Amino acid sequence: MSSRIVAAVEIGTDKVAVLVGEITRGRALNIIGVGLAPSRGVMKGEVVDYKAACEATHHALEMAEKRAGLRIEEVWLAQTGGHLDAFLNEASVNVKSADNTVTALDITSVCELAKEKELPAGRSRIHEIRRPFRLDGRVVPAPEHLSGRRLEVGYWIVHGPESKISDNIHVVGGYHLEVRELVLASLATGSLLTSAEERSQGALVIDLGKGVTDYVLYRDGHVLVTGTLPVAGDHVTNDLSLGLRVTLAQAEMLKLRHARATTVTRDRAEKVWLNGDASFGDRQLPRMAIEAITAARVQELFEVIRAKLGPAFVPEHCGAGVVLAGGTAKLPGIEEAASRVFGLPARRGEPPGWVKEELQDPMFSTVLGVFQFGLRTAHEHAVPPRRKTGLLSNLTKIFAAS
Repeated sequence: MSSRIVAAVEIGTDKVAVLVGEITRGRALNIIGVGLAPSRGVMKGEVVDYKAACEATHHALEMAEKRAGLRIEEVWLAQTGGHLDAFLNEASVNVKSADNTVTALDITSVCELAKEKELPAGRSRIHEIRRPFRLDGRVVPAPEHLSGRRLEVGYWIVHGPESKISDNIHVVGGYHLEVRELVLASLATGSLLTSAEERSQGALVIDLGKGVTDYVLYRDGHVLVTGTLPVAGDHVTNDLSLGLRVTLAQAEMLKLRHARATTVTRDRAEKVWLNGDASFGDRQLPRMAIEAITAARVQELFEVIRAKLGPAFVPEHCGAGVVLAGGTAKLPGIEEAASRVFGLPARRGEPPGWVKEELQDPMFSTVLGVFQFGLRTAHEHAVPPRRKTGLLSNLTKIFAAS
């Protein structure tokens, strides 16, 4: 039985996560190796110190290979960062047959037109995500053989600067591995933490990391909008450092021990110890201030996401509510904070039952999702890139995700 040894890799601001999977029969996945290392040389999803990023990433790759007992054959790489952008491009064609029956040629023509828009120089496509077809204004999942006069479709096109995408690829290439797939981090996390039924009902998935926040909005089972903000857990830490006049290390510890995404303390006199070890210089700080600073930043972040979604976000079309992921989603009260801003029930995302207990920590959600998204879309409509340039020419796969 033929199989492939594939690594799903996330090079994040906080950590580098690697999962090695054996893929058999094209879609059956068995996780056989895990690698984890503190990230270095990466800020907000971008490589800023190539040597440091290589050392951290190669350490995680080596660890995963040793645990797997096999050499990695190819890499599927998660993509995130404020340098990524996206837009919707739509097109329509007149149905050409005399009896107004939609043919495969009509479908191909409208899809190609919707993907034709050129990107600015120096930018490369990561995903072309198809929206539902519309035939004479009505939504149709599969228009072939149906009758109508006008066929329309739109594609959500995710793109980024080739130089910054290439930086991540070069980091992996330094370990003598080839990147075969690029997967947007929000699509990976959303694929893992929501079911097909929830995506059909409509859901907003928000992954709150250390350096960036990724989000994806689903409607009627399709990806409607994706986005990435260069604001996340580090900003909470920085706010605490400035507001309380403590070091960043002390602020991070206060965040982990005492911070909340909502305010519950009512007694202004209630204090917490800065270090908690009775060391020289240890002092007390007001618990209410810690909660207020954290809650303000979290509320602002959610409000920015809602504003970025614009008219695409309709609470009535989001029946599965808000799903929260990432390390910052561990803040107590985060569900209530999200519910207040979006007007929907919110929950922390839980991995599906097939995920082993040792991989259920949120730190593995993205790399697990890379596998799930990649396998789910592998047999859907892959679109060959029209313009091949440089390092990206052999690896940019365009998924028609649904």
